[in-house]
Amino acid sequence: MTIIFFILIFGVIVLAHEFGHYLLAKVNGIHVVEFAIGMGPKIAGFHKNGTDYVIRLLPLGGACMFEGEDGKGEEEGACGENSFNAASVGARISSVVAGPLFNFILAFLLAMFLVGLGGTDRPVIQGVMEGFPAQEAGMEAGDLVVRMNGERIYVGREVTLNTFRNQGEPIEIGYMRDGMYQETTIVPQYDEASGRYLIGWQGYMEYVEPTGLDLFKLSYYEVRYSLKATIKSLGMLIEGKATKDDVAGPVGIAQVIGEVAKEASEYGPLVVMLNLCNIALLLSVNLGVINLLPFPALDGGRLVFLLIEAIRGKPIPPEKEGMVHFAGFVALMVLMVFVLYNDIVRLFA
Repeated sequence: MTIIFFILIFGVIVLAHEFGHYLLAKVNGIHVVEFAIGMGPKIAGFHKNGTDYVIRLLPLGGACMFEGEDGKGEEEGACGENSFNAASVGARISSVVAGPLFNFILAFLLAMFLVGLGGTDRPVIQGVMEGFPAQEAGMEAGDLVVRMNGERIYVGREVTLNTFRNQGEPIEIGYMRDGMYQETTIVPQYDEASGRYLIGWQGYMEYVEPTGLDLFKLSYYEVRYSLKATIKSLGMLIEGKATKDDVAGPVGIAQVIGEVAKEASEYGPLVVMLNLCNIALLLSVNLGVINLLPFPALDGGRLVFLLIEAIRGKPIPPEKEGMVHFAGFVALMVLMVFVLYNDIVRLFA
């Protein structure tokens, strides 16, 4: 079941990403040579209207290959007016950006499903712990947290995110009490029993059930939270606040999916489905953000070259751009091997 859930989740996320590229390419008149889900050897497929639609063995990625995208065909005179490089800069930019954009759209649809069936959480303090900073600062049960270090807070899980990023450091907290806005500064206190830094709140999530058009607003807050979590996690990696053990590849993600499905199964199929949709939401946002990073071989790397072309009025020579993307692809493969090895070691450990 873990393998099935893993394939379904990754399949849907990759399909949304590649379909974004495919749809905008078609809209802009760019010929799609191959639309593939998965990597490795081909296991099924068909050819229609000049495009190969393919399913490959490993459910770890996909591809939407445009005619002349690498510049090779054009150098040989084999590409026509529907090739990637023959399209306008704007058309190529939209075709590249569409992949990550569709990941965010998928995340929003998943959020609507999650919130519609399972509701969401507001950052309302349920109680305070004696002897901890929250009590000393005068906070009480019922206070609605609205800001932490200047950032707007909409869901309770954002409190966890901000506390984790500011372990032992002052946090400026803005909250509402009886319709009045108040502020305080709290330094999380290390708790020996739990081994964590605590503000001293006994719960800070209040269940919210959407009514009417609130579903759209609350779904947006869910996607916003996943986006913040992804960006802040990347920031922690760069700052050295996270280690290799905080990074997971396909094996690690499959392990998490299996564990979540197993724990949720005792509460019924609906709870399993909601938990797996929550993982899919986070992974879809994650894929969208990662692909927008300005790194060669990723959509963000291609976008950088297209923006340079738009500014200078002429493209970077295809062979030079190809070399940069190839170097980036090699680096990504090395990283993938390292993450896979790390996943396997952690699994057996």
